[in-house]
Amino acid sequence: MTGAKRKKKSVLRSKMHTPRGEDIKQWCRRRLPILEWAPHYNLKENLLPDTVSGIMLAVQQVTQGLAFAVLSSVHPVFGLYGSLFPAIIYAIFGRGRHVATGTFALTSLISANAVERLVPQSTQNLSTQGNTSVLGLSDFEMQRIGVAAAVSFLGGVIQVAMFVLQLGSVTFLLTEPVISAMTTGAATHVVTSQVKYLLGMKMPYISGPLGFFYIYAYVFENIKSVRLEALLLSLLSIVVLVLVKELNEQFKRKIKIVLPVDLVLIIAASFACYCTNMENTYGLEVVGHIPRGIPPPRAPRMNILSAVITEAFGVALVGYAASLALAQGSAKKFKYSVDDNQEFLAHGLSNVIPSFFFCIPSAAAMGRTAGLYSTGAKTQVACLISCLFVLIVIYALGPLLYWLPMCVLASVIVVGLKGMLIQFRDLKKYWNVDKIDWGIWVSTYIFTICFAANVGLLFGVVCTIAIVIGRFPRAKTLHIKNMKEMEFKVKTETDSGSCQNRESWPCPERPVSGYSQVDRKQGGAPGALR
Repeated sequence: MTGAKRKKKSVLRSKMHTPRGEDIKQWCRRRLPILEWAPHYNLKENLLPDTVSGIMLAVQQVTQGLAFAVLSSVHPVFGLYGSLFPAIIYAIFGRGRHVATGTFALTSLISANAVERLVPQSTQNLSTQGNTSVLGLSDFEMQRIGVAAAVSFLGGVIQVAMFVLQLGSVTFLLTEPVISAMTTGAATHVVTSQVKYLLGMKMPYISGPLGFFYIYAYVFENIKSVRLEALLLSLLSIVVLVLVKELNEQFKRKIKIVLPVDLVLIIAASFACYCTNMENTYGLEVVGHIPRGIPPPRAPRMNILSAVITEAFGVALVGYAASLALAQGSAKKFKYSVDDNQEFLAHGLSNVIPSFFFCIPSAAAMGRTAGLYSTGAKTQVACLISCLFVLIVIYALGPLLYWLPMCVLASVIVVGLKGMLIQFRDLKKYWNVDKIDWGIWVSTYIFTICFAANVGLLFGVVCTIAIVIGRFPRAKTLHIKNMKEMEFKVKTETDSGSCQNRESWPCPERPVSGYSQVDRKQGGAPGALR
């Protein structure tokens, strides 16, 4: 008997310590989703819609890449790299078929805090004036992207660590009101950061607690410095973008290819600025020189990781929360599944690996994901095709963007945030459904506005935990109480019915589910535990 047990244990150990080939294949497919969907890709049905969607997505990737790089306080060319490498990495490791990963307004805004703190604008004149060997950019610009890449690297490491710790299971704390309020508040911050470009003003970098209000105070104090030409061009750009996008939305069922108004506006504005020399004639700020090519990879600045840990946690949490919400939404809409924990790995690697290629922090963006919906994308191939066109811009068309006015680029950013800003309409829904959710939304939004997106997100999660802890025991007690009261009522009616013809004899009282006759005589509630 002893020999049989030893033999059985040895067999179990061999099974535990010797992974089979099939197990390895399943693990690879689970961690590399591209191995699962790529061999079954249907060229006839999916290639055409994916190509059309990829071209339209590339337009958004280029414009938002330039804009969000400026928002992150780095040279615009680094936004083009941030639109290329993260999209490729996520297509390999991510499960969201309609998740467009790349530069993201919220993560760019968070990383800008680290960039401006460690390499402030005042040090530009103190740094060496000679150009570096990387793309001919100045030492000042390379120092700034070094900080942004460090934030991206450490933020990605944190996300990968969360994947290792299997923290995807706690994402139920990222409730819809918390995500909606946080993204709406962060979008309000992004719009505020673009006010100086929309008005053509020179403004120092303002951040920190209540920085949102200080920016508008500065604007009103210096309202006379507004450039009328920049303001008019911004208003014209916003009106054109909103009108054309609304027309595209209304007639998208009748026309198969929507008008890429962002691209048309950028080309027209750049051409007009070049022909009229607006930079020198009216003093309009333009994007400037965009160097060609991709530099060789370089490791982020590891010596400043401890100085950017706060921003790294913000990038990791805010980027993941916003991206997961989009992935779950697309999965629900198109009836497939995503793994919350795998998304940690996908977005973590989408930040770690591109940080070696001078990329700013990345995440999925609502506008690009909605664009994939509307253009009929089928798979992740649409994102890979968009990367081909981004490469064309990097190696050939980038210098042509020199004359693009910054006020037009800011207009593209503001209109692109429409999907986040209209989430204010959710307040009516929450008020009608649950006043507590309404309170969480409002308080999370206020904390995000007054402090930052990561602070607002943390506050919303803490509120959710507190409400879950407060509601769970009460809900359990009420459920038991209602069930016991119903059982007591049924028992009483049954007993009284059987004894109604024997009024001279007392009807025996029976304990109901563990509750004695003494409990009821003493006035104890039927649902109270003994």
